[in-house]
Amino acid sequence: MNGPDPQNKHPMDGFPQVCFIKNTVDAPNITIGDYTYYDDPEDSEDFVRNVLYHFPFIGDQLVIGKFCAIARGVRFIMNGANHKLSGISTYPFQIFGGGWEKVMPKEGELPYKGDTVIGNDVWIGYEALIMPGVRIGNGAIISSRSVVVSDVPAYAVVGGNPAKVIKKRFSDEEIAMLEESAWWDWPIEKVTEHLDIIVSGDVEALHRCAKQILL
Repeated sequence: MNGPDPQNKHPMDGFPQVCFIKNTVDAPNITIGDYTYYDDPEDSEDFVRNVLYHFPFIGDQLVIGKFCAIARGVRFIMNGANHKLSGISTYPFQIFGGGWEKVMPKEGELPYKGDTVIGNDVWIGYEALIMPGVRIGNGAIISSRSVVVSDVPAYAVVGGNPAKVIKKRFSDEEIAMLEESAWWDWPIEKVTEHLDIIVSGDVEALHRCAKQILL
């Protein structure tokens, strides 16, 4: 056996609150990797309700890597939430019509932070809020109810409002080895074979395995 079927929406028999959401999200502006799950007893299949202000005409993408764990109530604010900041009023008069459309913002006048990109093996805690254009590195941990307004380094633990780095999970040298090892991209049979090392704290052993696998 090589782990659960990544095409199975609910891989835990009798426990529908956990969902491999790649199988339930079909929005063209959202990409989700294999084995990434959302845990929500209300409706784990409806992950998209947590992606707010994500209008197709804006053009931004939400990209989430493989093997991520996303807790209940996590929210992603996308670029469609932004209001014009260069004028006196931030009120969006133009969306209501009735002559107010004459102040429609010109191209480039609305703030745009780009795509929101979540790496692989990222754990996002309960009710965390991810703001537009944020990039979260591989192996990072986002503490519950954090408000993430800036990029998060790989293998960092962040928390607070605004979220700040609390600690690094590994040394800089170890993080470089982990990034190079990229176990999430291994063939799944190799992930299964070396699972004991992946869940251990032995970075050097994982790095040695990666070198053998990538030969």
